[in-house]
Amino acid sequence: MAALHELGAAELVDLYRRKAASPVEVVHAVLARIEAWEPHLQATYALDAEGALAQAEASQARWVKDAPAGPLDGVPVTIKENIATEGVPSPLGTAATELLPAERDAPPAARLRESGAVILGKTTMPDYGMLSSGLSSFHALTRNPWDLSKGPGGSSAGAAAAAAAGYGPLHIGTDIGGSIRLPAGWCGVFGLKPSLGRIPIHPPYAGRAAGPMTRSVEDAALMMAVLAQPDPRDSMSLPAQPIDWDRLERDVAGLRIGLMLDAGYGLPVEPEIAAAVEAAARAFEAAGATVEAMPPFMTRAMADGMDDFWRMRSWLDISALDAARRARVLPFIVEWARGGAALSGERVFRGYSQMGAMREAAVAACAPYDVVLSPTAPIAAFAAELPTPTNDPARPLEHIAFTLPYNMSEQPAASINCGYTTAGLPIGLQIAGHRHDDLSVLQVAHAWERLRPAQRPWPEPPQG
Repeated sequence: MAALHELGAAELVDLYRRKAASPVEVVHAVLARIEAWEPHLQATYALDAEGALAQAEASQARWVKDAPAGPLDGVPVTIKENIATEGVPSPLGTAATELLPAERDAPPAARLRESGAVILGKTTMPDYGMLSSGLSSFHALTRNPWDLSKGPGGSSAGAAAAAAAGYGPLHIGTDIGGSIRLPAGWCGVFGLKPSLGRIPIHPPYAGRAAGPMTRSVEDAALMMAVLAQPDPRDSMSLPAQPIDWDRLERDVAGLRIGLMLDAGYGLPVEPEIAAAVEAAARAFEAAGATVEAMPPFMTRAMADGMDDFWRMRSWLDISALDAARRARVLPFIVEWARGGAALSGERVFRGYSQMGAMREAAVAACAPYDVVLSPTAPIAAFAAELPTPTNDPARPLEHIAFTLPYNMSEQPAASINCGYTTAGLPIGLQIAGHRHDDLSVLQVAHAWERLRPAQRPWPEPPQG
């Protein structure tokens, strides 16, 4: 049997049920793994070993009585720090935040706690979640376990690094332009951005979704069964549906797949990444699917419009800070946001309108297919110290062209590993489905787990 920290959630629950291992043993193993990796990765915030062990002991008592609280009872989990957990401040990745303890769990944290999951602590993110990097003015620099000179991506930086490093099987991030899928791709793990509103979240916002980040599709499905329960605090949430999340098996024969290798704007796709994604499409084709090349549907105007809108939104927040607090924000973020200060109302409104334009374009382009395959990102993981691949506040969205549209169109989209560069860095395959059909995305991703070449061993912490 694999080491306890390597086991998936379903495997752990089976061990608990058979009394072959206990939640306390598992949490001790995971904490030891974190202790070995964390000086190198810096992926956690408010790690609470004592509290986790107390939760594990309570879970163990329930399992002794064969009375688990829910399907995740005793399974270790981390939560991105912008998802509130009662009593823990949410710094939002920035040193400018006033640190006040959260009054109550946000919906995803509440569902996990109700299910008996052991909350280890929180995971890191960059300032205001506005970077695809682990660079933050509050947290230490988060690194990628596959190559410590690289970043994990972001904004769910710590969650992706933690999943790849074996900080237990379950992690949850958030995504408003690729913040689950990009780090999942760069860290070689599975990450699902569900349909907007599938997982209630608070506060809700256009395009914002919470979702699982795991080593397997099965574990993500287990999380979805818990996280997709209703919560009235999310005014944008979908009505609860009886989705059979564990129905992952699906024959890919006859599946209609669109293959998009050009996003329409942004950084060019590196040849190694294009080759890996195309090889994945050919594997589906060999299994009986129909694959059709599809043209890009994103435009430079859409990207620039979103950039305008997000700059103005961020500048309103940052400019409202007093001078001392504003000085604590990461300078790259301040410089980027300041670009919104002089924008006219007309230009900001036209930028906001690009959300609708993206939604129309994405839904129409994907309509002929069951799923659309693409690279998650056009490039492999980049230097940890950089805020974005371009390191240019004037060109901040060049790497999110494949991920951004599915936030605005409310479609489910996932990233799953499909290979490695010659330097040994993971390559993410994005699988996008139709609005509200999250299960199909999970099923196709699960099918890819069977079709893909053998995966490399997960990285181990440096010795000495």
